[in-house]
Amino acid sequence: MNLFDIFVVYLYGLKYVLVVVMAIIAVFSIDDLFIDLVYWWRRIYRYATVYKKNPRTVANQLFTKDEQPLAVMVPAWQEHGVIGKMAELAASRLDYENYQIFIGTYPNDPQTQQDVDEVCSMYPHVHKVVCSRPGPTSKADCLNNIVASIIQFEKKAKVEFSGYILHDSEDMISALELRLFNYLLPQKDLIQLPVYPYIHHWHYFTQNHYADEFAEMHSKDVVVREALAGQVPSAGVGTCFSRRAVLRLLVEGDGVAFDIRSLTEDYDIGFRLKQWGMSEIFVRFPVVDLNHETLREKARGVSQSEGNVICVREFFPDTVSAAIRQKCRWIIGIVFQGFSTHKWTDDLAVNYFLWRDRRGFFNNAIGFIAVLLLAQLIGLEMYHLLVPDSYNFLELFMDSTVVLILAGMNTFFFFNRVLHRFYFVSQYYGYFQGLLSFFRIFWGAGINFFANLRAIRQALNVGNLNRLNWDKTTHEFPFVETTARKTPLGAVLLKEQAISELALEQAILTKPDYQLLGGYLVQCGLISNEVMSRAVARQSRAEFIDCDPFQISESVLALVPKDLAVKYAVLPLFVDENEVLVLGREQALSPVAVASIQRWLKRPVRWGITRTGAVTLGIRYWYFGDQSANPDDELAEAVANKQISQWAAEKIKDKFFATRCQLGACLVSAKLLDTAVLNQAILAYAKVKETNIGDFLVSSGYLTQAELERGIYLQKKQQLSIAELISRELKQS
Repeated sequence: MNLFDIFVVYLYGLKYVLVVVMAIIAVFSIDDLFIDLVYWWRRIYRYATVYKKNPRTVANQLFTKDEQPLAVMVPAWQEHGVIGKMAELAASRLDYENYQIFIGTYPNDPQTQQDVDEVCSMYPHVHKVVCSRPGPTSKADCLNNIVASIIQFEKKAKVEFSGYILHDSEDMISALELRLFNYLLPQKDLIQLPVYPYIHHWHYFTQNHYADEFAEMHSKDVVVREALAGQVPSAGVGTCFSRRAVLRLLVEGDGVAFDIRSLTEDYDIGFRLKQWGMSEIFVRFPVVDLNHETLREKARGVSQSEGNVICVREFFPDTVSAAIRQKCRWIIGIVFQGFSTHKWTDDLAVNYFLWRDRRGFFNNAIGFIAVLLLAQLIGLEMYHLLVPDSYNFLELFMDSTVVLILAGMNTFFFFNRVLHRFYFVSQYYGYFQGLLSFFRIFWGAGINFFANLRAIRQALNVGNLNRLNWDKTTHEFPFVETTARKTPLGAVLLKEQAISELALEQAILTKPDYQLLGGYLVQCGLISNEVMSRAVARQSRAEFIDCDPFQISESVLALVPKDLAVKYAVLPLFVDENEVLVLGREQALSPVAVASIQRWLKRPVRWGITRTGAVTLGIRYWYFGDQSANPDDELAEAVANKQISQWAAEKIKDKFFATRCQLGACLVSAKLLDTAVLNQAILAYAKVKETNIGDFLVSSGYLTQAELERGIYLQKKQQLSIAELISRELKQS
C-alpha cells in the first residue's frame, strides 16, 4: 500500500468519523437548544406577567428584616498570602453585623495559620479552626471540622446560626450578600449566588475562558435548572445552607455533614437536600441603587441590571496545567463519583439535569475532536485553494445528504451557541469580552479535553476514587485597597515619643490582667488621657474630638435614642455645618456600624475618638441619669476647700476619665468572656431591653452569677472614685 492509498483510507475514515461526531454534536445541540428556548420563554413570560403584578425586590428591602446570626465557613489549605486578605476584607466590608467567620486550617500549615491569627487579632468575629488531621485531606473534611467548631461556638455564645455559608479563600464577597441570605432564610434551605470570575488581560485565554463558561451557566443554565427541576447545584462558594439543612445533613451523616470521600461535596449536597424535599433557589439579585456597593465590571456594554447582581468574584487558574487539574477534579467528582453516589431517580426533571451534568464528560471529548476535525477540513480546503489544479477533497464529504443535513444543523447550532455566549458574557463583562469569547470557545475545548484525559488516568491509577486527596489549585486574591492593619497602642506611643520604651515595658509587666493598658498608663501618671486618646485616634486612623461629655445640647442628645447609644457605645456631640451628626467613640467604629446607625437615624453621621471615658461617662450621665458620673462638683468642692489645687483637680479628673470601664470590657479583659461571645450577647440583648446587661448575661447562660460578681468587682476596683483619687494624690504629694 503506497502513500496515496493510505491517504484515501484516511479521507474515508475521516468522513465516517466526521458523520458520527456531527451526529453526536447535533443531539447535544438540540439538548442545549431546549434549554435556550425554555430560558427565553420563561424570561418573556415573567416580564409580561409576574413583574407586571409584583414589582422586583430592591436592595433597600433587604434591610427591613431583622438580622439573623450567620456563619461563614472558609476552608484553607496552603493559602498563605491569600486567606488573610480575604478574611480581612470580608470582616471589614460586609454590610451586616450578626455574623461570624470560621476559617479551617491544618496543623502542618503554619504559614496559613499565621495569616489567620493576624486577622483574628484585629476582628473578634473571625475564628481560626485547626483540623484534627494534617493536610491535605479534602475540602469536605476541612468543612466538617469547621462545622464542629461552629457547634462549640453556638454552645458557648448561646446562639443558633440560621445560615451556614460556603466560601473559598480567594473570594471577593458582595457587601450585601449576607443581607440577601438573611432575607431568604429560613424559607429557603439552599441559596446559591452567581459566580463571576475576574478577567485578566485579553490574551489570558486560560483564565478568561472561565468567565465565559460561568457567565452563560449562571445566567441561563442554572436558572432553567431551578425552574424545571427545583434543584440547584452548589458552586462551592456563595452558597448558604439553612440551619434545617445542616442539621439534617448531620443526622443523616451520623454527625458528619459533608461527604469526605467526594471531591465535589458541594455539588452532592444539592441533590441530597432535593431528595429530602427541601427548598433550593438560585438568586440573581440586581442592585441598581448607586448608594450600595457592587462588584460590577467597568466596561462598555455591561448591563445596568445583570451587571450589578449580588455575586461572588474570584480569580481562576491562569496556567493550562492548573486549569486542567482543577477541571479534572470537577469531572471526577461530578461524573465518575456522581455515577456511584447519585443514582437515577423517579423525578424526570432531576434525571434530565443529571444527564446534562454527566454529558459534560462526553462534551469535552467530542468538542475537542470536533476542533481537530475542523482543523483538518480547513487544511484540505486551503490545499485546494493554494495549489493550482489540485483535487477538491471536500467533495468527498459533501456528496452525502446526511453530511449536508448534519453540517447545516450544526452550523445553525454553532452560531446559536456563539450568539448566546456573546450575549451572556457581554451582559456582565462588556462587548469586548463578548467578542473574545468566540475565540476562547476553542481554547476551552482543549483544556476540557485534557482535563478529561487526566481524570481517566487518575481513575485508572487510583482505582478507588474515594482515596483521592485535595488536589487544590494555587489561588490569587484580587488587588484591592486593603484595610490598614491596626498598630498596637504601645507602638503608637513609642513612635510619638510619648513614653520611653523602658517605662512602657515596665507598665506592661506590672499592669493587672483585668485592666486596659491605656488606662493603666494614665493612672500611673506616665501619660495624660489626652495623649493616650490621641494615640488611639491615630491607631484608628480617625479624627480626635475633645469634648466635655456633660455639656451637650439636649436637642442633639434627642437625635440618638438610648438603645442605639448603648448598643454602639456612641455619644452624640454636635451637628456640624453640613447637618452631619457627629458621634463620639472611645474605640474605632466599623463602616458597617456607621451604615447601620445612619439607617437607624435616617441621617448622615460621622464619628471621632474622644478622650477615654468621655463616652462611657456621658452615656451614664445622660441616658441612665447617673449624676455621680460627673465629677466636676466634687472636684470644685475639693478645690474650694483648698484640699487640692486646680492643677491637681485637672490631673485627678484626667485619671477619673481614663479609668472608666464598661462592664463588657472588664469581662473580656478578665477573660470571663470572649470578645466574639460578648458581641453576640449584645446583639441578643438589643432585642430584650427589660433587664440590665449583667442580669441578661447570667439569665442567658453566658456567665454564672459568681463570674458576673467577679466582673463587677474588677470594674469597681479599676474605676477609682474621686475621693480615692484625691486621697492618692494627697499621699503622693
